[in-house]
Amino acid sequence: MAAEMALLKPISKFSPKLSPNPITRPGAKSFRVSMSTTSTPTKTSKKGNKKEIQETLLTPRFYTTDFDEMEQLFNTQINKNLNEAEFEALLQEFKTDYNQTHFVRNSEFKEAADKLDGPLRQIFVEFLERSCTAEFSGFLLYKELGRRLKKTNPVVAEIFSLMSRDEARHAGFLNKGLSDFNLALDLGFLTKARKYTFFKPKFIFYATYLSEKIGYWRYITIYRHLKENPEYQCYPIFKYFENWCQDENRHGDFFSALMKAQPQFLNDWKAKLWSRFFCLSVYVTMYLNDCQRTAFYEGIGLNTKEFDMHVIIETNRTTARIFPAVLDVENPEFKRKLDRMVEINQKIIAIGETDGIGFVKNLKRIPLVAALVSEILAAYLMPPIESGSVDFAEFEPQLVY
Repeated sequence: MAAEMALLKPISKFSPKLSPNPITRPGAKSFRVSMSTTSTPTKTSKKGNKKEIQETLLTPRFYTTDFDEMEQLFNTQINKNLNEAEFEALLQEFKTDYNQTHFVRNSEFKEAADKLDGPLRQIFVEFLERSCTAEFSGFLLYKELGRRLKKTNPVVAEIFSLMSRDEARHAGFLNKGLSDFNLALDLGFLTKARKYTFFKPKFIFYATYLSEKIGYWRYITIYRHLKENPEYQCYPIFKYFENWCQDENRHGDFFSALMKAQPQFLNDWKAKLWSRFFCLSVYVTMYLNDCQRTAFYEGIGLNTKEFDMHVIIETNRTTARIFPAVLDVENPEFKRKLDRMVEINQKIIAIGETDGIGFVKNLKRIPLVAALVSEILAAYLMPPIESGSVDFAEFEPQLVY
C-alpha cells in the first residue's frame, strides 16, 4: 500500500532543454495516416495521402489471446478464488465514469498546433500517432474480452467493456489532436491490416497491468512538471493528463484483482521469472523508445533519461505490491545497463540508415544485436527484489498521487 501511495520526487531537477534551430513549418497538407506492416508504399486515396509509419520491434502492438482459457479462468463454477465482492466494487467504480465529460476540446488545441514548428512539430505528431495506436490496441482487446466473457462472468465482462469505453475515448481524443495537424489515423484500416501478437492470458495480465501502471506514472509526472513549469505547456492535451491517468490507474487495479483471483500466476518460481521478464521488457522498451525521441521531452522541458528512470522506479514500487518479484531498478548498475543498451541501439539504427546492401548491413548488425541481448540478459540476471502478496485488504477505490 505504501509503495502505491508514495509521493513523486521533485520534478524541478529535470533540466529544461529546447530543440535548437527550429525550421519553418511546411505548408499544411491533409493526410490520412495508416499503419503498415510492410515497407511497400501506400496508395493515395481520394481523402488524401496515406502516410506510412515504419513498424519496428518497439512499435505499439495489437494483442489477442486464448479466449477459451479466459472463459475458464473467470467461470465462477470452476474458479473459487474469484472475489465477487471486489469485482462488484470495481464495476461500480467504472460505472461512475468520472471522466465522462472530461475530454472536451476547445479552440486552444488548433491554435497551439499552428504555433508548433520544425522538429518539435514532427516529433509531437509521432507522439500522438503512437499514443493513439496504443490506446486503440487496448480498446480492441478489452472490447473482445467483454464480448466473450458476457455469459461466463457478466460482472468481469462489463468491466472489460467499460475499460474499452475508456480506451476508445482516449484514442478518439488523440486522433482529434492529430486533426489539429491536418492528419488522422485510419483506425478502421488499423483493425484489419495490423498484425496481432498472441499472448497467453497470464502474459496478458502481466503485460497489461504494467502498461496501465506505467501509463499512469508517465501521465501524472508530465502533468505535474508542466503545472510547475507552464512555459513548456506547448499543447493543451497535457492539461487533461491529471484525470486521464486515473483511468490508467483504475485499469491497472482491475488487472491486479484479476491476478489475485488467479494465485497460480503469482505464487510460484515461474511467476517470479515471468514477472521480472515483463518488468524488464516494458522498462527497456520505454527507455529505448524515449531515448530515440529526446526532442519531444526536451521540448516540454524534461530530461528524457531522468524522466524515464523516475517513471520506472515509481512503476516498480507500485508493481511490487502484486508481482512476486521485481527488478532492482534503484541499483545504479541497472541504469548503466539501460544506457549501454541505448548506445548499442543507436549504432544498430545508424547502420540501418546507411546506404548499402541489406545483407551486408545485417552482417554488421549481428555483433551489436548480440551485445544488446547480452546487456538485457545481464539486467535480467541481476539479483531481484522479492515482493508481492495475494493477501490484500478489502478493495477500496482511491486516487494515487
